[in-house]
Amino acid sequence: MSANVKKITLTGIFIAISVMGSLFSFPVLGSKCAPAQHFMNIMGAVFLGPGYALAAAFLSSLIRNMLGLGTLLAFPGSMCGAFLAGVFYRVGKKLPFAYAGEVFGTAVVGGFLAYPIAKLILGNDQAAVFTFVTPFLISTCGGTLLAVVLVGAMKKSGVIDRLLQEIT
Repeated sequence: MSANVKKITLTGIFIAISVMGSLFSFPVLGSKCAPAQHFMNIMGAVFLGPGYALAAAFLSSLIRNMLGLGTLLAFPGSMCGAFLAGVFYRVGKKLPFAYAGEVFGTAVVGGFLAYPIAKLILGNDQAAVFTFVTPFLISTCGGTLLAVVLVGAMKKSGVIDRLLQEIT
């Protein structure tokens, strides 16, 4: 099986876990926080790279919205976090870089990009520029802490290196 088919298959698995994991979300200041999405963003960043991680985040957000499990605010948070986690991991080659990329991309970049969506598209007149940074930070910290534990254990046990050899 080619590397692309393996990466597409793994992307589909990560999308499915993100969507199913969004059943376990909680509201914070007008947004739905879904820590499973952020955990999968880091998995995608580590195993697939920024492009596939970005695609998985977009498709997860799209499916979540179609099923009524998310809002339009899922797009900027998940996509920015996934992409920057992948870029930071590719550059730094260590898991903390992926974690930092996910948190910064989701909370700061995604939080700022959510403002025009909330204001212009969703008609939220009470939204301010910093409105979504805190709820996005809460959500991404939950998913990132989950990744620190699980992905860290996978790295220690050698699973990450074996899987990366398998899919490339």
